[in-house]
Amino acid sequence: MSNTELEDFVASHRRLFVLTGAGCSTASGIPDYRDEQGAWKRTPPVTYQAFVGNAITRGRYWARSMIGWPRIEAARPNAAHRALAALEARGHCELLLTQNVDGLHQAAGSQSVIDLHGRLDGVVCLACATASSRADLQIRLAQANPGWADLDAGAAPDGDADLEGRDFGTFQVPACEACGGLLKPDVVFFGENVPRARVDHAMAHLRRADAMLVVGSSLMVYSGLRFVHAAVRADIPVVAVNLGRTRADELLRFRVAAPCAEALGFLLEDQARLSLTPPVVAG
Repeated sequence: MSNTELEDFVASHRRLFVLTGAGCSTASGIPDYRDEQGAWKRTPPVTYQAFVGNAITRGRYWARSMIGWPRIEAARPNAAHRALAALEARGHCELLLTQNVDGLHQAAGSQSVIDLHGRLDGVVCLACATASSRADLQIRLAQANPGWADLDAGAAPDGDADLEGRDFGTFQVPACEACGGLLKPDVVFFGENVPRARVDHAMAHLRRADAMLVVGSSLMVYSGLRFVHAAVRADIPVVAVNLGRTRADELLRFRVAAPCAEALGFLLEDQARLSLTPPVVAG
């Protein structure tokens, strides 16, 4: 479908429920997981069960994360994030529900946001639930593992890094400073459930929406797909912007196969036109 149809769709709905995925952040230098057919591009991410149950797996995760974190910390919003912030600014966004964990929607100015899968910039203790900063943990990781941060590794999704061939059993993972428990990034791992209250909060917004817009997601993961199913059951029309196929193609009104920033560029053009419009002087 054309961008004109997308522009008309957005213009005709004032309470859009927006669901975003990894395709929104690729232009900010954060790789995605899947190809245009929805298949994995690489080995699937570590599961919650493996992370909790195996010390070497935890060492591997945090070693790769220590190298990948600076790329996430330095990432900046791209035009797709700014376009969706402009959509909210003009009053057409009921909620932005993101599957991403990078915080770039908020950095672009979006305020009505739910981070479905959590945020990488936070860390939580699995024993006492104490929350802490990922930036602070980065310092502790580097202090405990001199030399590891300087290793060369390619960028991978969600702050991961392609680092192999190392003895991860020697990597020292700091414990919770409050109780000595296991630390985990404050994100939902594969094999872990999204908190029920978070899902319910998002569903309440969906019920108030008059349309749903999926941006940059293949919807291969049920945690996001469930919102499309709920929208269809409620006769809420759903449109997607995604380069490749989605798991919900047969449920969509249409799909725009284009990069997110390109497809949503009209929102930034509208914002620019509005900012150039002189104010109306009464009298």
